[in-house]
Amino acid sequence: MNRHLIFVALTMVGVALSIGVSEHADAIREESLMTARGTFDVRVTPQPQDDPAGGPFGRLFLDKQFHGDLLASSKGQMLAAGTGVERSGGYVALEHVTGTLQGKRGSFILQHKGTMRKDVYTIDVTIVPDSGTDQLVGIAGTMTIHIDGKDHSYALEYTFEKD
Repeated sequence: MNRHLIFVALTMVGVALSIGVSEHADAIREESLMTARGTFDVRVTPQPQDDPAGGPFGRLFLDKQFHGDLLASSKGQMLAAGTGVERSGGYVALEHVTGTLQGKRGSFILQHKGTMRKDVYTIDVTIVPDSGTDQLVGIAGTMTIHIDGKDHSYALEYTFEKD
């Protein structure tokens, strides 16, 4: 019985210590969280329909120019699907961003997952882990995209992770 109590107590201490370390890491991450804001222009080029065995999806090439705190261009690909309901569907995309982020030069990859339901968008964009190069090595974060008619803006919240 004593061994069991000691094991439980040590486990609880370990959990308490790990929570404290985790909270400390979160606090450090929050302190170093940076935000870049601006606008972007995007050109979307539909591609020919793939083999029907690949499904009923549209494939598009993306060519973007970012302005503001992120001065960059990107090239990407999107797969999109419509539904039987007008103005509803989903997409996934990857884009390779190259340029300068608040004075730091390099590149990184963005991964998109988005849905649209009757013109209401939900878009999740994440920096692919370990995709940063040059001065952007270690970059991690998320991008919020706001669409207002033909105007597109972004807010990129990011940190630089240390090994």
